[in-house]
Amino acid sequence: MFKITASIFIIVLLTLTGCNKNASNEKPVTPEAITKGESVAPDFSLANANGGNIKLSDYKGKVVIVDFWATWCPPCRKGIPDLIDIKKQYGDQIVIIGISVDTDSKGDVVPFIQKMGINYPIAYATQEVTKAYGGVDAIPTSFVVDKAGKIVDSHVGLVPKGDFTSVIDKLLNKS
Repeated sequence: MFKITASIFIIVLLTLTGCNKNASNEKPVTPEAITKGESVAPDFSLANANGGNIKLSDYKGKVVIVDFWATWCPPCRKGIPDLIDIKKQYGDQIVIIGISVDTDSKGDVVPFIQKMGINYPIAYATQEVTKAYGGVDAIPTSFVVDKAGKIVDSHVGLVPKGDFTSVIDKLLNKS
């Protein structure tokens, strides 16, 4: 009886937790870890709207804003012009990566990029990347990554442009 109970327990445990061949020793992205400066930005390689791929690790040594958004999200639509302005203001000193969580409306992404004049790369989210970033439950959700690859700031919801620029200025030693 014990062997049967133990076997069932193991099967249930494996079913609930799954096997993760990409498991790592990185600390999870949590607000507490970010506050303590302990949260390394999870790397990703995602298909982008231009037909290529974009990898976060390609931008090590740069300040990066990772912004999860969707074409159908009113706060996202309102915040995108600020991100466009931030990219214009800082140019090559920073990188902004928009990660679209559009699934049913994925075909709307490229026309939306063109209509809005988005001047930074847009990638398509996967379940793995949203999970790696703490399970993005609401959009927009943004993360600011320092030159060392650590998440130093995060926001759920619309972010005033000044909140981004003050963090960027500190990271670029402009304040």
